[in-house]
This record gives sequence, C-alpha cells and structure tokens, in this order.
Amino acid sequence: MRKRLTVSAILAAALLLADPATAATGAIGASGAGDSYYPQYGNGGYDVSHYDLRLTYQPATDELQGTATLLATATQALSRFNLDFALDVQEVLVNGRKARFASTGEHELEITPAVPLAKGQSATVVVRYSGVPSTVTAYGFTAWQRTPDGGVAAGEPESAWWWFPSNDHPSDKATFDVSVQVPDGTQAISNGALVSQSSRLGWTRYNWRQTKPQATYLATLAVGRFELNTSVSEGGIPVITAYSRDLGDNAGAARASLERTGEITDWLSTQFGPYPFATVGGYVPNTRPGYALETQSQVYYSPRIFNSGSNTSVVVHEIAHQWYGDSVSLNRWSDIWLNEGFARYAQWLWSEHENEGTAQELADWVRASHPADDPFWTVLPGDPGPDNQFHPAVYDRGALAVQALRNEVGDQAFFAVLRGWPAERKYGNATIADFRRYAERTTGRPLGDLLRTWLYTPAKPADGTALRATAAQEPRSWQKIRATDTLHDAR
Repeated sequence: MRKRLTVSAILAAALLLADPATAATGAIGASGAGDSYYPQYGNGGYDVSHYDLRLTYQPATDELQGTATLLATATQALSRFNLDFALDVQEVLVNGRKARFASTGEHELEITPAVPLAKGQSATVVVRYSGVPSTVTAYGFTAWQRTPDGGVAAGEPESAWWWFPSNDHPSDKATFDVSVQVPDGTQAISNGALVSQSSRLGWTRYNWRQTKPQATYLATLAVGRFELNTSVSEGGIPVITAYSRDLGDNAGAARASLERTGEITDWLSTQFGPYPFATVGGYVPNTRPGYALETQSQVYYSPRIFNSGSNTSVVVHEIAHQWYGDSVSLNRWSDIWLNEGFARYAQWLWSEHENEGTAQELADWVRASHPADDPFWTVLPGDPGPDNQFHPAVYDRGALAVQALRNEVGDQAFFAVLRGWPAERKYGNATIADFRRYAERTTGRPLGDLLRTWLYTPAKPADGTALRATAAQEPRSWQKIRATDTLHDAR
C-alpha cells in the first residue's frame, strides 16, 4: 500500500536532502594519507590551513598542557575523521559543539563531530589535552627529547604527535601560531618570528608565528634556559639564534658556526634565489642524539654536531633545506632526494666557495670512494624505502645526481634550474617526476635516462657517465660534510 505524504512530510524530506550535513552521514576519513612508506601517517578527508597552539609547559616535571585549534576544510563528506596524536585528550569541539573522540592504535585520535561535515565545509577543531611527552611511546619510541632544563620536539619523519594533534604528513602544510607559557627564567622557542613576550604571576609567555605554509614535521618546540640572540643579515633577513646555557665545551664551536647563519643565508640566496621566509636562525639545546634537522626557519642542531669544532657545512646543509624541503616540500616520503640530494650539493657548492674543494672534486672523490660492489650503489636515492630513507647514499649519490645534471646541461642552464625550481613550487609540494618535467622544460634537454641512472639503478654508473672516475686526493672539506650524515629520525 502506498503511503500518502503530507505537505509537512514532503517539506521535511526536502530539507533533509538539502542539508549538507546529512549527506555526510556514514563518510569516514582515512586514517592515513596513503604514503607507501608510512601508511598510517597523516589522514584523509580534510586539509588544515592553520594551527593555533596555546601551551603551558613545566620543565621540572615535563608536563605539557595544551589547547590546539585547527582551521580545516573537509575535502569529502565526513561523519568521522582522525588526527595524529599520542597524548591524553580531555575534550574535543568541532564547530563549537562537543564531539565524541577515542584514541586508537599507536597515535590515532578518532573524532566524531556532533554534526557531520559536508564536502567543502569549513571546520574549527579544538582539542584540549595534557601529558608527559617523554613517557609516551608510539612504535616503541618517543620523539620528545628530555633535556636537563626542559624538552625539545624535533624529529623526522615524525615529532608532532608528542606535542600537538595534527594531520601529520608533509602534503598537508599550514601556517602556525605557537604560544607557550613557561616559568620565569625559562625560554620557549618555536618557528618563525617571536611576535610578543609577556610575564605574569611567575610565568612568561612566548608567542611565535610562522606565516608561510609549514609541514608538521618541520614544526619545533624547545623549552629550556637559552641565550637568545637577534641580528639582521647584510641582505636584510632577521636572524634568531639560541644556545642552551649548559653546552659545556661545545659552546664556542656552536656559536662560531651558527653566528654565520646570516652570511650563509645571504650566500645561498645567490644560488637558490630569494630566501622564502621572514626569519632565519637555529638553536642548540643540550640534547644527546647527534643530528640536525631543518625545522622551518629555526633549525635544530645537536651539540654533538660540533664535537670536532666549528661546522659551517652543517649550517649550509640545513639552511639549504629552507628552499629544498621546507618551502618546496616533498609530496610523499619516497621523494626524499628532492630534500637531501640538493642540501648535500649545497655543501659542495659552499666547499667551492670556501676554496676547500670544488663540487666536481667532491663528486669525483665520492664516486671513487665506493667500488662497484659496495652496497652503497644498491640504495636508490629516488626511492630508497623507509629503512634507507636517511642512508648516506641518499645524500652522497643524491648529490652525484645533481652534479651529473650540472655536467649534462652546463652551468648556465643548471643554475637556472637551481634557482627557478624553488620559485616554481614556492610554499607547495612536489615529486621527483615534477622536478624532472621542470628541468626538462627549462633546459630543453631530455633527462629521463640521466635521472634513471643516478636515482633508480641499483649499480655503479659506468665510467664516464657525466662524472670522472677517480679523484687524486680527499677534499679538505670532506670530513665536515660527512658530519651531517646522522639520522634525522630520533629513534
């Protein structure tokens, strides 16, 4: 029997169909961004445009309390979505209404909004949370580094989960406001510019702002007792450097290196084009792991980087990443050559600038140092796999590929590519295939065979393949260059 619909029922049905929230019912955002190296990193269904983090941190106990506000847009209808996060959550609001939430897996925060989101709808997500980051593990480790006077978040490919909820994949970049309250006498450092600082009732609040899109793994937080210095480079770029007050014997070498940041940034601007951010700098906390990381505009350096004395080469490497890796970010983790190959090559250019060995001499030395049966040649810089993502071959063979490109197309075309690529993809993401297409368009040369040989062939290229076969002696800068070959990942 056909049921007769009243006018009010017809209107109700029409409103139901017209309600975009209703259309979202049953749609669930993916719990990963689809990256083959790290399938559960990042999430699907939305894009974040801004993170506002309001934090309180107690160095004595390593306790962190925070309220994170995310501005996002649904890229599909959503009745549920995930954030990457590992601390304890007390409350979640979506568009001002309380949402259900649950922590699942190693680092997944599942959120069910009271009203589902329609595709294209804006969302304001507020997460209130707390925890002791150094005691929280995911996949058997913590990316939060405890220091004698505080803590540091700086790691690759992950560190965000331990201090703020996020869509933790470099393909979803956003701007940041980071406001950190710490006890008086303690400093808080993050990315971008320090826009304000105020003290009240025994606490000091530091407000940092990054106005250009930033990948979540490039966000950093350091709390401790620092000496904070500001200056301006000759090229007009504001420089911020900071040093833990208990660096001991490495303090002088660290300062001798980082205080050249402005000079190095100005010089790199002649190689790569205008510096892409409002500030540049670096900080050296009293941490144990011996790596550096290109955290955007405010680089993290372990004091161990300076065990053998000053090391401007590592500063060059990390500042070069501000163009190659930070402004132009990889689209997926298999594109790591776009970061490390070019940052290593910047060190070779700096060596040439400092009269400590030309880029060609360094390339020849690297090639001659690895016989054909060396496993070095089996690692593919164009797709090394997650276990070899930071293998020396990604850096050194990756830089050999850049030198081979230079030899193939000539200096004029090569430096046009080197400067043009960061301008072409400024503040965005890219793949190696994107770079190849750009380089071919710019140089007018087919480059598929060359890049296939140097990035994707598990064998030593034959003699004469764009590089000479031997080098007479080790370039003077080599030991400093190799000092950067420490894992970015804190595990």
